[in-house]
Amino acid sequence: MSDRLDGWAAANRPSGRAWDISTAETQSIPVQGTTQSMPAQGTPGVPTKPAPYRRGEETVSAPTLTPTPEPEPTPTVRRRAPKEPLSRRRRIIRLAIVTVSALLLASGSAYVWADTQLNREVDLGKSPDRPPPGKGTNYLIVGSDSREGLSEQARKNLRTGSAEGRRTDSMMVLHTGSNGTTMMSLPRDSWVTIPGFLRPDTGKTFAPSQNKLNAAYSMGGPDLLVSTIERNTGLRIDHYAEIGFSGFVDVVDAVGGVRMCVDRDIKDPKSGLDLQKGCHTLDGAKALAFVRQRKQEAKGDLGRTQNQQKFLAALADKAATPGVLANPFAAFPTVRAGLDTLIVDKDMGLRNLMSLFEAMKGVTSGDGRQLNVPVANPNLRTSKGSAVQWNVTQARRLFDQLRNDQPVDIAPPTP
Repeated sequence: MSDRLDGWAAANRPSGRAWDISTAETQSIPVQGTTQSMPAQGTPGVPTKPAPYRRGEETVSAPTLTPTPEPEPTPTVRRRAPKEPLSRRRRIIRLAIVTVSALLLASGSAYVWADTQLNREVDLGKSPDRPPPGKGTNYLIVGSDSREGLSEQARKNLRTGSAEGRRTDSMMVLHTGSNGTTMMSLPRDSWVTIPGFLRPDTGKTFAPSQNKLNAAYSMGGPDLLVSTIERNTGLRIDHYAEIGFSGFVDVVDAVGGVRMCVDRDIKDPKSGLDLQKGCHTLDGAKALAFVRQRKQEAKGDLGRTQNQQKFLAALADKAATPGVLANPFAAFPTVRAGLDTLIVDKDMGLRNLMSLFEAMKGVTSGDGRQLNVPVANPNLRTSKGSAVQWNVTQARRLFDQLRNDQPVDIAPPTP
């Protein structure tokens, strides 16, 4: 073999291993019975680059190849399955939930509105020498003959007269406690001691005196009336509620009238009441005439107080039915009707007022009693005219039972 081989000097001749690797790039490919050497790859006439080899400790590496990135996966689009139609039962339940929610919202709004409209002008806390608190709760319910809110024509139709100012037409103490409810009427002509007082409008001071109970209201308004009742009964009044003629009529009409039954024909020219024996649904005007008339009552004013108790209990029963209280559209006109002439104490809230109605309703359902303060003489002759004299012994016993929230054993008045 010559000193030169394929253009390479003998001095630069590669090792045998490197030669073998480089010549391995050429393959003998048989062509029609002959063997022809062809370069496997590369440019013709240019020697193929030898593979990497080791020279002593030096290593020659092949060029780094950049990996081909894998294709990103195609995102999968999930489609919602079509909603199944609601069953009839589920539709009814959903409708009921929406309806109840709307009613609660409406009733809550009406409740808040009505509570802010209460006329809280009576401050029970400023009355001097009040009796100590007793057990249970005592409400003083007053029906006044105020004509406020009535037009001249309405006064004629209702036969209320044209007297100005406010006077008491009925007074009741409603006691609630652990032994049920007791509704006790105080005749407006009751002969009592009126404590001394200062009249704010004139600045004149009045000494204690004997007079009819309704005179206390005429001279000193609700404050003096409460003081007089507390002094003569020993009962601490916790809440005060007063309603005038106009409000009374409107409330009765708002609840759709009140059903009352009478055991005889009643015709009273002064109040305008004309009822035949039997049951009737009284509207506002007839109801006012019914609770005011006394000329046709055998017991006079005592008979009238019994009619007032009977009617107010029936009115509360009608106004406090679940259908009215749970339905704001029915309850709202009822509550609003009485707000124009309703006067309460400063601590009275709508919740207390509803408790009052519930207690009055309980009287008609048997969970309570209706009675008058025990009377010794219904026609006591006085300097102020005929008055009602209490039975002091029985009255004190009754007041003690109410103050201590004990069962009442005083016999109710006979019809």
